[in-house]
Amino acid sequence: MSASRFSVQKGSMDMEKLTEQQKLEQRRLGPVNKAAFRFMVGLATVLFKKKYGVSFTYADDIRPYRGKPYIVVSNHASRVDYVFTAPAFWPDTFNFVVGYNEFFRSHLAGVLRAMQTVPKKNFVQQPYAIRQMIRIIRGGGRIIILPEGMSSISGANQPCALGSGHLLKSLKVPVLYTKIAGGYLTAPKFDLEDRPGRVDVTVGVLFTPEQLAQMSAEEIQAALDEKLYHDDYEWNKKARVKFDGKGRMAKNLHQLLFWCPKCGGELCMASEGDRIYCKNCGNAASLNEYYDLLPEEGSVIPKTPRVWFDMQREHVKARVAQPGFELRERVKLGTLPEEGFLKDQATSEITGEGELRLDREGLHFDGTRDGAPFRFDIPSRQLPTYGMCTDVSRFYTFVDGEFCEFYPERESAELWMLATEELHRLNGGLWQDFPWKRD
Repeated sequence: MSASRFSVQKGSMDMEKLTEQQKLEQRRLGPVNKAAFRFMVGLATVLFKKKYGVSFTYADDIRPYRGKPYIVVSNHASRVDYVFTAPAFWPDTFNFVVGYNEFFRSHLAGVLRAMQTVPKKNFVQQPYAIRQMIRIIRGGGRIIILPEGMSSISGANQPCALGSGHLLKSLKVPVLYTKIAGGYLTAPKFDLEDRPGRVDVTVGVLFTPEQLAQMSAEEIQAALDEKLYHDDYEWNKKARVKFDGKGRMAKNLHQLLFWCPKCGGELCMASEGDRIYCKNCGNAASLNEYYDLLPEEGSVIPKTPRVWFDMQREHVKARVAQPGFELRERVKLGTLPEEGFLKDQATSEITGEGELRLDREGLHFDGTRDGAPFRFDIPSRQLPTYGMCTDVSRFYTFVDGEFCEFYPERESAELWMLATEELHRLNGGLWQDFPWKRD
């Protein structure tokens, strides 16, 4: 896509119209307006703090940092983490870093722009976002970053996005943190309806500028992963908090847990109400309001959904290592509008379709876009994972900087994600799993 320009030639004026993406990427951001930010945080606190049962515990004294530039990092527990992070530092104000695609959704577009929010294309290099963060810090502002890049899929963390250590080291300001417990169980990735219960947020200091100067970017990245790691299911084994699932605790859970731990089948799970079961062998369990998995007689069920998810990953990891591994699926292709915004909480508009294929070499698409042939290939080492805008029904990546969202015919989005991640790691990609989870 060529850059827009304005030119005058002998009395005639020719102005190329800017697309919404070009407008977004030409904005110069600064620290957020304090009054506007405090109004929004105050409103969110009134609406959600009591509803979600949010409380804050301070592991360190953060008063010396108030009013000065600093960064806040947090585990990305859920889609409502803004409620669990910003109020902990009141009255300080922040610019958030938010997924690029969210700026094209009509119910979010205005407030994200008004709040001087930084748009970030997740899991790809984007110099624009880095430049804006530097501008905000140099302007005396503060930033909240969720370095995983996407809200938790399994209830526990994935490693932080590549380059997080380099970014924190280069900004040279204190790094504070929040660790959110109960956030995923309040708003799990597999269900778009909230389940209020309780959320405990721990607040502290992670790095001083002096510590950042003495550490390598790799050491900072490793410390970030270790500090922010949290498993909500393990937390609730001790906390024993009830979450109000209204009789639908397992709704859509099969989209996340698609593998049967008894018969080994893929994409054979189904879920309804509080129950998840295998359509092939009948292996089944119910999920109660504490998120305990209660096996039915004769069933083989892991201890928690996160344990199940990790076992499922190991199954996919073994599959992708087999000679000739391949996934193929018909998908619809979604892209972002050039003019206007997405309505009805859509995440993209369907502009094409085709076949998506994943093999040892990488990801391949052959189909159409806007009525014309469209194809691409992304090498596996350049594709660590995908984004998921809302739930586990679809996934996206960026192709030459352009947002592409895929709607598979089967409920297979999580299979595609796990296979892509494990192929990236198998082929020596830089985004490897946590050291304590590697073989």
